[in-house]
Amino acid sequence: MTEYGRGQGSEPWHPEDPLYGDQGWGQQAGHGQSAYGGHEQYHPQQSQQAYEGDWGAGQQSGYGQDPGYAHDPGYGQQAYGGQQGQGGWDTTGTHGQVPYGSDPMDPYNTGQSAAYNAEQPDYYDTPGAYPPPEPPGRRRAPEPEPEWDAGPDQGEHAFFSGGGDDEDDYEDDSRGGRRGRGGRKPKKRRSGCACLVLTAVFAAGVGGVGYFGYQFYQDRFGSAPDFSGDGNGENVTVVIQKGWGGYDIGRALKEAGVVQSVDSFVAAQSADPKGKTIQAGAYILQKEMSGASAVDLMLSPKSRANLTIPEGRRNAWIYEQIDRKLEVSKGTTAKVAKKDYKSLGLPDWAMNHANVKDPLEGFLFPSSYAVAKGMKPDDVLKQMVGQANERYDKLDLEGKAKSLDLESPWQVLTVASLVQAEGKTHDDFRRMAEVVYNRLKPTNTETNQLLQFDSTFNYLKGQSNINIGESEINSNKDPYNTYTRKGLPPGPIDNPGDEAFAATLNPTTDGWMYFVATDGMNKTEFAKTHAEFEKLRDKFNASQGN
Repeated sequence: MTEYGRGQGSEPWHPEDPLYGDQGWGQQAGHGQSAYGGHEQYHPQQSQQAYEGDWGAGQQSGYGQDPGYAHDPGYGQQAYGGQQGQGGWDTTGTHGQVPYGSDPMDPYNTGQSAAYNAEQPDYYDTPGAYPPPEPPGRRRAPEPEPEWDAGPDQGEHAFFSGGGDDEDDYEDDSRGGRRGRGGRKPKKRRSGCACLVLTAVFAAGVGGVGYFGYQFYQDRFGSAPDFSGDGNGENVTVVIQKGWGGYDIGRALKEAGVVQSVDSFVAAQSADPKGKTIQAGAYILQKEMSGASAVDLMLSPKSRANLTIPEGRRNAWIYEQIDRKLEVSKGTTAKVAKKDYKSLGLPDWAMNHANVKDPLEGFLFPSSYAVAKGMKPDDVLKQMVGQANERYDKLDLEGKAKSLDLESPWQVLTVASLVQAEGKTHDDFRRMAEVVYNRLKPTNTETNQLLQFDSTFNYLKGQSNINIGESEINSNKDPYNTYTRKGLPPGPIDNPGDEAFAATLNPTTDGWMYFVATDGMNKTEFAKTHAEFEKLRDKFNASQGN
């Protein structure tokens, strides 16, 4: 026989054992000696009594008064010290169970009630008494559930229990491990401030996610922020570049304070049937306009702050117009052009030509440009030069020069400027181009390679005069005077347009050598021989009263 009091069981005594503590051994009333202070003896008669009868059918003496099991539904109405319930275990002994009846010889029945955390006898003082005995076969009763949530063990973590530095919590050692005296050790104390910090961090995180979620929803599904009305009366100039789409225009307007959001403008532009026709250029708008109002005004000509350059205008005239638009003193743009022309975007083939009066001549391409107060002259000039470069690249002036027996694209540009200056209509342009090419030929015996264009003399004089005296024109030796200098002038004399370039690249081949504006203004007639030319000259003199 094994002595239960010697601790020969396979499982060590556990602090959670329901037979110890508040509802177990410490509160059971009984008789006999303390189990930890002496030696328990096995009593066969007790074991025999324990296995007699049906657990669930007969009367059985309770082992102490355990209120925790008094109404346990798993055991019916039985209490370990009260009446048995319905149903029971097999009486064959297969599931033997040591009864929990009152036994004066039971060494575990001390008859004393030990309070929680109260001073108790040291049961470990006796050698060999550790670990505490647990009789084999004894069924450990389940722990009673407390009637009240007493703390973190019932689903509320101690972190949130509000325990502060003034309270002592306890926790068990690791299961199966050795305990010290008293069987319990204090847990770490926690401060309630940690709960507040965590709550604040959590709230901030939720708030941040909510804000960005709202912004994402507004950007994707909500209506775009938009001003109301036609503006606050403060004018602002916005420059729209060529090739910009709705979002590009919207960003420029938002940066200038015209609209409240890019999407408000894009939505208004999409809703207007003419919204996609907004052109590049400068617009005078107002700050704080609704998207719809901004679209309406940009579609109106009165909002345009552009400078439109007609075909054939000289740079001198264009500089003056830029000064007026920018509201700067006269001559400001011309000075910038003369000083900074190398940094304005001219191609290599347009640089370093001798005797050129204005390197930018021919590169302020006829078109409409954004020119408004607040802009700088060099920015305006860069727009124009950029437009010319784009157009000349498409025309492939470099490639066409050789086919026209010209030395460079610079000469092609110069011919186009002459055609633009002397021609009046599209048909005139093609015949005028042929006159230029025929007179440049080395075989020209009619004029001996002299162009004899009044337009070149007027250019060097900065005038537009159709009545030039022969003595004056024949005495001037300026490189631009084609009456006294053979070949082409040093450079272009104006800014030719698309029609002049088309004629320059595709002249007629009828043999034209002469031309005369017979009405002195709009009508140009052509001749192939000098005799025909004399007749046209007489016709001109008649129209002028000479």
